[in-house]
Amino acid sequence: MSLLKTDPTAPPQPPKTKTREWADSLIFAIVAATLIRWATFEAYTIPSPSMESSLLVGDYLFVSKLHYGPITPQTPLQVPLTHQTLWGTGLKSYSDLIQLPTYRLPGFSEIKRNDVVVFHVPHETQYPADLRTNYIKRCVAIAGDTLEIKDGQVFLNGKPGVTPPGLQTTYFMQVDNPNDEVLAALRSQGVVDYEAPGGLPQAVPGPTQGTYGYTISCTQAAADYFKKQPYVKALTVLQPQVQLFPDVADFHGSAAMSATPRNWNLDNYGPLPIPKKGQTIALSPANAAIYYKIVARYEHNQGITWQDGMIYQNGKPLTSYTVKQNYYMMMGDNRHNSEDSRFWGFVPEDHVVGKAVLIWLSTDPNADFWHKIRWSRLFNIIH
Repeated sequence: MSLLKTDPTAPPQPPKTKTREWADSLIFAIVAATLIRWATFEAYTIPSPSMESSLLVGDYLFVSKLHYGPITPQTPLQVPLTHQTLWGTGLKSYSDLIQLPTYRLPGFSEIKRNDVVVFHVPHETQYPADLRTNYIKRCVAIAGDTLEIKDGQVFLNGKPGVTPPGLQTTYFMQVDNPNDEVLAALRSQGVVDYEAPGGLPQAVPGPTQGTYGYTISCTQAAADYFKKQPYVKALTVLQPQVQLFPDVADFHGSAAMSATPRNWNLDNYGPLPIPKKGQTIALSPANAAIYYKIVARYEHNQGITWQDGMIYQNGKPLTSYTVKQNYYMMMGDNRHNSEDSRFWGFVPEDHVVGKAVLIWLSTDPNADFWHKIRWSRLFNIIH
């Protein structure tokens, strides 16, 4: 056996230029950052109040991919460290010419009830599944559970679920005289309206002529405080009147509507079974809307259509179906101000990105420079 030897008489290799060194370092940094972002942790920020007051607008989070295991990319042709568009532009950062099957690598935890989870929102059909907008919600029910909400209280399999400490409800608070005292009380109880100047709710006319008040989202403790104040004349829960899943079988997607409307609302919802991998379901007009998107979209079946309140495959009614993956119900802690599973249904397991674990920075968008950072929230573990 001969060994390849370097010719001692050969001239030395020319040193790398500074440009080549910088290029090599940049390529290494991009590859390393991409692998870390895909396989371990990724940073996110909270842009909307749907999880208040557990998570606040302006919280910066680390999301662990290690807990549930990272998922292999479905869309490999993508500019590194981008999501849907190139930075600062509306240009697509990916090509969907190649779409691969996804696999979840082993993690050290399963998705559990009450985990705060980041996932790709299922209803954005204009994007590949792994490039849909990232949402963050609380997992209120896992595969195999039966979920029911009664007067705002979650029940799982007939038993009361855990109530998050930051849970918020939306009220109309009628007052006899909107003034600075009321605004000071709202501020002291952590009531925020991010769309209002200074972040405080604005007084609006009440339901009857000559009455005024504030639309507020707050915790039960804050609501109990306001009920005791002499300037509060009434505190009424506001219930948005909207059609929910599964009466609307395909949120924003089509005219698919349930043949048996349930007329649930945000505070009184269910019972709804959460599909589990391997479960075989008998389909009928009574339940077809619950499973339509699973069959038609999430599990990549061919020839699926919706006709007369039933799922059809290749022109024939589908009377049974075996579920191929686990599903979850996700809800925001700001229960009347969160577009979540009550609107668009289940989150497939292959849409789950990771578990939110740590707030590493928090900034108040309504505060002045000297009070911008919420120091008490730095490095808080997320529960």
